[in-house]
Amino acid sequence: MSKGWDTNLLLSEKKTLRSFFLLYILFTITLLSILGTIYYNFQKDLMLQKNRLELSYLANEQILKLKSLHVNFSKLRTYPRSTKFKSAIYDSSKKEIFSTFTNKNIEFDEIIYMQNDKIYLIKEPESYYLGTKYLVLEIQSNPKWLGAVYNTLLVYGIIIFLLMVVFGYFLLRLLLKPMREAIELLDRFIKDTTHELNTPVNAIMANIEMIDTSKLDEKLAKKIKRIDIGARTVSNLYQDLTYLTLAHKIISFNENIELKDLIEERIEYFALFCDSKKLTVSFTCRHKSSLHVDRKKLTKLVDNLFSNAIKYNKIKGSIKITLGQNYFEIYDSGRGIKKEKVEEMFQRYARADESVGGFGIGLSIVKMIAKEYSLHVEINSQEKEWTKVRVSW
Repeated sequence: MSKGWDTNLLLSEKKTLRSFFLLYILFTITLLSILGTIYYNFQKDLMLQKNRLELSYLANEQILKLKSLHVNFSKLRTYPRSTKFKSAIYDSSKKEIFSTFTNKNIEFDEIIYMQNDKIYLIKEPESYYLGTKYLVLEIQSNPKWLGAVYNTLLVYGIIIFLLMVVFGYFLLRLLLKPMREAIELLDRFIKDTTHELNTPVNAIMANIEMIDTSKLDEKLAKKIKRIDIGARTVSNLYQDLTYLTLAHKIISFNENIELKDLIEERIEYFALFCDSKKLTVSFTCRHKSSLHVDRKKLTKLVDNLFSNAIKYNKIKGSIKITLGQNYFEIYDSGRGIKKEKVEEMFQRYARADESVGGFGIGLSIVKMIAKEYSLHVEINSQEKEWTKVRVSW
């Protein structure tokens, strides 16, 4: 595959890889988060069940103390406390009777649960001692279990994440393989097709040049002109496709090019195209400028801009070319470009108007040549009114 196409394929593949990996990593992180949450809740439930037996034993002891206080309330009058836990009692309406801890948000629908770093057990005594319907015990949870859970999640999370990334990379490479093969096939087809087109197109153009249309009647002369326009259109397409597939093999022979002379030469070349749409072309040279570039490449850049100005223009429209100091611009009174599409115009196969023929590769080639010579290309357009392309340096 040619380097030019391979480079664009590589860029496209990298863009696809980045997009895929972004979604894939988000999916992986989401999946790991769900699995981590499930594992955390499982370990928390396991820890709570281990503490439930001990807390139930402590709760039974507390209930016995409440019973004793209830029976001997006139003598004791002191709520039973313990250094092992804090407790609180509530009536049947879940209103606090007495509490030794600061948390007031109790989940009475649970039997045992953890809130922040504390464990709570809700127990219902068999009798309403001191009006108690609910006895709540609070103890400090052991942080060791949480540290062990986090360490496990971190280690296995990193391992699984890396495995998923490696798997995703090879999966995407496998999925991209058919696309690469299809593009390689298309590349060979384009090169073979352009090669086959070259000889007959050159033969047609050479024979047309030998015809003296001034000696022909008007109708026949018009037919010859249409054939000439068609041949030149195919020739331009051939040159564009050749440049795309063989750009890396084209050796640049840079020289000082007078832009005024080059633009005038290209205006003459496209005269037949302009006449076919009855376009008026004006050229204003405000300042003579020259560029040290490859003549063929600069010609290709100007031709593609000029060709677009003709192709997307209206019948009896106008094209204005201006050459100034450190810039030249081409204005056309054509269809214009939608504002949201202007930035896309330099992408390969992007077209401002699908109703007009073409492959959408002209501005892509302009961008490639401009990048090689550090030229700046700017498009300004008003939809359905005009388009102006400026090349500055």
